[in-house]
Amino acid sequence: MTSQLRVMSIYEGFFSGGARALHTTVVAGLHTGGSHQHSVLSIYGAMRRETILQRMEDDASYRSLHAIGVEVRALGRRIGGDTAARKTFTAAEVANAFAHAERADIVLSLKEQPLRLVNLPGFPRKPVIVCLHRSDPENQGSALAEFKTAVADGRVAAAICCAESTRAAYQKAGIPGGLLKVVPNGVDLTRFQPVTGRKRAALRRSLGVPAKAEVVTLAARYDAMKNIPLFLAAGRRYLEREPNGHVLMCGAGMTTANVELCGLLNDLFDDEPRFLGRLHLLGIRRDMEAVYAATDVVALTSTSGEAAPLCLIEGAMCGAVPVSTDIGDTARIVDGIGLITAPEPDAIAAAWSEAVDRRAQFTPRLLGSRERFSHTRMIASYATVINRAHRDLGLRVPQHL
Repeated sequence: MTSQLRVMSIYEGFFSGGARALHTTVVAGLHTGGSHQHSVLSIYGAMRRETILQRMEDDASYRSLHAIGVEVRALGRRIGGDTAARKTFTAAEVANAFAHAERADIVLSLKEQPLRLVNLPGFPRKPVIVCLHRSDPENQGSALAEFKTAVADGRVAAAICCAESTRAAYQKAGIPGGLLKVVPNGVDLTRFQPVTGRKRAALRRSLGVPAKAEVVTLAARYDAMKNIPLFLAAGRRYLEREPNGHVLMCGAGMTTANVELCGLLNDLFDDEPRFLGRLHLLGIRRDMEAVYAATDVVALTSTSGEAAPLCLIEGAMCGAVPVSTDIGDTARIVDGIGLITAPEPDAIAAAWSEAVDRRAQFTPRLLGSRERFSHTRMIASYATVINRAHRDLGLRVPQHL
């Protein structure tokens, strides 16, 4: 019998996004640390998100975990069919999931959606820790109801919130405050770091961007939460006001294969198509540290749902000035190292220009903030919550909501 604590994470699926990237960092850090043995169970083996089919085996997080020996399995659910059918698990899927959970000491649920599996009658009674990464619990279908069911049944030992805004939102929605633990997001500082001027110029050439360009980057999936129309409207204003300005868009759905995105571009740039030569659609990138290092400003224009956006932290640690709308914990993240802007195209474009002009001023502050955003601190905090949940095994009682 192993002396390591056996921890199983449950995902809806593997697809491009900050929450999965961050969870991968946590799992990898804990698994290689020696005291934990981690595994991952994915409900779906492939998911259609942001207009593209994303297969588990192609995902960067899956590959990272597989490379360090983390067991990753999928129930093998197929994409397609109506919503009701997809919410119903077959007997074989249930048996498979239960067998994996039976071998674990602790279960981590990446967001609350996988709790629909945990709440099934007969699911092994193991402490469950729910990892929360948004600030809009009531805007995610039945997920909040599943969360409350798991809490009321005494299954939930803790919920790790990536931001103070997350804790406040879930407590307001009826989740007991005693379960909600805040662990701020962190990143691997050996991966996300500034580069020399010569390497920065080379990275820009590889992206088709001039060495002296003033570069703004959005790293986000194509999703309503990210308010892409607002970003593009601001991008149009920025390209008009800055002759050397370039705009990069990275993430799932940020390609010409996305018909809806192309429609937005046509509508916004129909009268001045020449500006599109300075707007670069890069799609999903496996080298975001290189993109950020080539960037002057890392931007976010979301107006709902965000908690502690990983893109702002990753970009800042590579030397890009973070500029964001005021949503979730973004004001805390950029305090002293970037700018908060009103959610209006002209204001956003002006803030990007200001950030470029003040980049030399922000650089020492960005470098001085690195330890604050270290992933080692985050991983240690996750370990504390997990170990405490295992230590307190059997002491939990159902919560009356």
